[in-house]
Amino acid sequence: MKTKKYVEYMVEETKKILAIDSPSGYTAEVADYVMKAYQKLGYEPKLTTKGGVLVALGGKDKKNAVMLEAHIDTLGAMVAQIKSDGRLRVTPIGGMNANNAEAENCRIHTRFGKKVYEGTLQLANASIHVNGDYNDKKRTFDETEIVLDEKVHSREDVEALGIMTGDIVCFDPRTTVTESGYIKSRFLDDKLSVGILLGYARYLKEENVTPERMIYFEEVGHGGAASIPEGVTEVISVDMGCVGDGLACEETQVSICAKDSHGPYHYDVVTGLIAAAKREELDFAVDVYPHYGSDADVALTAGYDVRHGLIGAGVYASHGYERSHVDGVKNTFKLLCAYLG
Repeated sequence: MKTKKYVEYMVEETKKILAIDSPSGYTAEVADYVMKAYQKLGYEPKLTTKGGVLVALGGKDKKNAVMLEAHIDTLGAMVAQIKSDGRLRVTPIGGMNANNAEAENCRIHTRFGKKVYEGTLQLANASIHVNGDYNDKKRTFDETEIVLDEKVHSREDVEALGIMTGDIVCFDPRTTVTESGYIKSRFLDDKLSVGILLGYARYLKEENVTPERMIYFEEVGHGGAASIPEGVTEVISVDMGCVGDGLACEETQVSICAKDSHGPYHYDVVTGLIAAAKREELDFAVDVYPHYGSDADVALTAGYDVRHGLIGAGVYASHGYERSHVDGVKNTFKLLCAYLG
């Protein structure tokens, strides 16, 4: 197997997916792209009622099937108020944090007319030469605002553009891949894993691999609480691996999560993943995530009787300007191959 070509494909697909705006609840365009990507690979994906992408990859045992879940939605914001001076107050979607969104360029997607406007999230009264309290102001979404790149000075000016409360705000991912292999972007959580699953699907086709167990993918937009096919006994969330103080994982590794905020992952699944990583001599880490929840957790909360697990390429600065590495992509891909076939 020529691992390099699959890794290159995964990185390129990730870059394309990252370029498509898709905060939670606004995922139609990225779902359409992912659907077409699977179709190009020779699969027959289906769009679920709530907008997720479900695809069967094949496998021998349909009564002991595995579902891999990654999420195509990202963090973002929504217009909460058009202020009297023409600035926009926003409310976060997901875990978007005003501390690291300050001075970030963004796009406002109007609900009608398909018009998109540009702007920047700034601290209110953002000129340090004017605002004597600049350094002391707490960065929250009540203290920040979207400054539109339009000649507007009032609520009426903004409304005339077609912008209204409830419009989606999408932040610039600023994706770049360095010569040393680091992948830097907003929203690697979890679009990097969407790219990895596409690479694994391509590998199965091109290498003519039929896994021992039936494998399904679901690229979800609201958490893995639905659409799990009959016969699935195991759900593995392919998400981001946490990198930070007190954890062993680095961006170059694949992380296997033993426990997160919801509790421990299934003992046999975690053991099987570790055994596969050791057998293939992969660069991996096993960690406990202190502030985390996955799509696999959501599946259990929804009442599904399944074993569950969580893996992912190491990602630093989660929910901010994130960083991973092509080696983390490679190790995650190889763990899927080793664990599933």
